[in-house]
Amino acid sequence: MKERNILIPYQIKKADSFFKRLKGLMFRKEPLKDEGLWIIPCNAVHMFFMKFPIDVVLLNEQHKVIEMHHSLKPWKMTKPQKAAYSTLELPAGAIEMLDIQIGNRILCQNQQGKVG
Repeated sequence: MKERNILIPYQIKKADSFFKRLKGLMFRKEPLKDEGLWIIPCNAVHMFFMKFPIDVVLLNEQHKVIEMHHSLKPWKMTKPQKAAYSTLELPAGAIEMLDIQIGNRILCQNQQGKVG
C-alpha cells in the first residue's frame, strides 16, 4: 500500500470541546455538502438523532487513516477503535470520490487557508 497525502477540499470545522464533540452533527436537517467535521479526540461515533448518512474516517495521531465507514446511516454506531485519535465526518460518498484509502495521510484546510 503506497502512502499518500489526501487534501480534503471541504470547509472543515473542528469539534474539540466536550459539548462540540457531544453535539457533532446531531439534529442537523440538511446533509453535508462541501463541509465536514473533525472531532478531536474521538475513537468512535454514533448516528443518534441524525437525519442523513455520512462518511466517517478514523485517524491516528499522525492523521493517517486507520478505519473508514461508507455512508453510515442514522441510528448506527461504530465500534471504538483503540488506535484512533480523531474522526473526520464527511458528506456521504466523499471517501469514494476522494479515493481515500487506509494508510493515507489526511490534510484539512481551515478557514485561514492553513493545512493541518
